Amino acid sequence: MNSSYKHSLSVNSQLTQKSVNRCFDGEQHYYSHQSTSTKTSMTFSIYLPDEALAGRRCPALLYLSGLTCNADNVTHKAHFQQKCSELGMIFIAPDTSPRSSDNDAVPNDERYFVGQGASYYVDATQASWADNFNMQSYIVDELYDLLRAEFPIDSIGITGHSMGGHGALLLGFKFPGKFVSVSALSPVCAASESAWGQAAFTEYFGDDKSRWAQADAAKMIEKVGQQYASILVDQGAADNFLAEGQLQTPKLQDACAKAKQPLTLRYQAGHDHSYYFIQTVINDHIEHHWRMAQLS
Repeated sequence: MNSSYKHSLSVNSQLTQKSVNRCFDGEQHYYSHQSTSTKTSMTFSIYLPDEALAGRRCPALLYLSGLTCNADNVTHKAHFQQKCSELGMIFIAPDTSPRSSDNDAVPNDERYFVGQGASYYVDATQASWADNFNMQSYIVDELYDLLRAEFPIDSIGITGHSMGGHGALLLGFKFPGKFVSVSALSPVCAASESAWGQAAFTEYFGDDKSRWAQADAAKMIEKVGQQYASILVDQGAADNFLAEGQLQTPKLQDACAKAKQPLTLRYQAGHDHSYYFIQTVINDHIEHHWRMAQLS
């Protein structure tokens, strides 16, 4: 298909287009919009294959990034565009948190695993964070509805890396009616039992451990039971964060076993936590979500 197809936003669109680049048989777009959930401007990238640019409804994959990342990391480094072009799949990458600008004072923390770039995709309840850090509401309500209104999306799957893998598992099982498929790459599986998650949850929820449990992917899976025909998780066997106990992967296995949720968990020998690892397995995840979309 040629490059003459252009996605046109609705007249009343809330989106501002930031950039467009031709990439394989499709286009890589960036948009910004003013969020009511975070009370800040938010940015996301979206890859639109030519089928979508022509107005045909396509399955979509929502990718949640990890600590310190924004939409650029996966868009520039994961090399997902060719596979999405081949399959006719839309790929969306939002930012990981609200961020400060000249017009708003978003709270932050000097620790890289708390604050801006480290939302854990939850709605904070502590006063200092609650005005802006409402990423659960942003992802599953505001952005979800905006994407469906503005783009020719058929169904949506959810995936993510590290903290974003936690977000994909948590939101996928907390809101199974929103998503047709779930996968994760090197996810934080039990955030309430990792040092990263405990630091973040103390800030966002205080000492209320019941809220911690509601924001823990493994605990959520065990609570709600099987929701998907199968979920796919890849983990680098040489990942230093796995060795340090930040990811708690066995807790995910235990939770899925108790929930009777089919899980394909693959430990990839020699691979670490980096985007080189993500490049290695991303096509398998795209194909997993494409297959699940065909069955939905």
